[in-house]
Amino acid sequence: MPLTELEKKITGAVEELGKSVVVIKNVQAMQQTPYGTMPIGGSGSGFIIDTNGNVVTNFHVIANAKQVEVILRDGRVFNATVVGGDKATDIALLKIEGTNLPAVKLGDSEKLKVGQMALAIGNALDLPGAPTVSTGVISALGRPLPWADFIFEGLIQTDAAINPGNSGGPLADLDGNVVGINTAMIPYAQGLGFSIPINTVKSVVEQILEKGHVVRPMLGVLVAGLNPMITQRFNIHAKEGALVTNVAPGSPAHKAGMKELDVITKIGQFDVKTTKDLIVALSKLPINQSVDVKFVRGNSEHSTKLTLVEAKGI
Repeated sequence: MPLTELEKKITGAVEELGKSVVVIKNVQAMQQTPYGTMPIGGSGSGFIIDTNGNVVTNFHVIANAKQVEVILRDGRVFNATVVGGDKATDIALLKIEGTNLPAVKLGDSEKLKVGQMALAIGNALDLPGAPTVSTGVISALGRPLPWADFIFEGLIQTDAAINPGNSGGPLADLDGNVVGINTAMIPYAQGLGFSIPINTVKSVVEQILEKGHVVRPMLGVLVAGLNPMITQRFNIHAKEGALVTNVAPGSPAHKAGMKELDVITKIGQFDVKTTKDLIVALSKLPINQSVDVKFVRGNSEHSTKLTLVEAKGI
């Protein structure tokens, strides 16, 4: 039976993408067994982003690795160098030395629409042979993980099946453009997978290549969300915003006169209605430049200026 036009599009995209999807072996230690010395580690997925041999995967795929191997679909095996990684966004950049390396096409995750079809490709369950392919739709955008809130740009939710070993593999549209990195699935749920937007990946990779690490601005506060119990207990008049629970001495917020129980409602050009809004805003604001901050203290509104500095040790 001949393929439909949709099936031709899917199979064509899979064929091209599959050339650039790699298996990543993480060797953490060597163990003596009755059968000889055996490596201890795990495996995941990744994809080649340029002909220079730069490979993107999840940070957790290569965490604690003493040696990383990258295996291409054509059978070539490379010892990879870890160029850099960012635990907060779960992104890592590897480098392999080779010729005729097939690179993926990077898409624009800002243009994604809920309901459009998506392809997930990766080394599911470390099965031998070609990468595993699953199809689904973009189920939601800007999601936090149900148990964490550390990926600052928000995640792509998809119902395309994501299994152990898929981590680090691409999520793509039907034109074969990579729009995300598959990073997590919910073991107790059906059809809930999450991918890091490719625009976040581009930003992280660019900073790793230029600076060796990801630059993040520091405000110098710990914050919490507002709820009726908190607002009533502390007599807070703000309806929404990020509640300051601690101000680090000497930090930009401290120098600007901010105090505990202030409620941040705007920073720079970004409105802050939740703690997540503040995290996203900080990821997009410049370092060493003055920004305006609006906040509520008691029953009155205030504003101040401060200069964000680079966060250390992240």
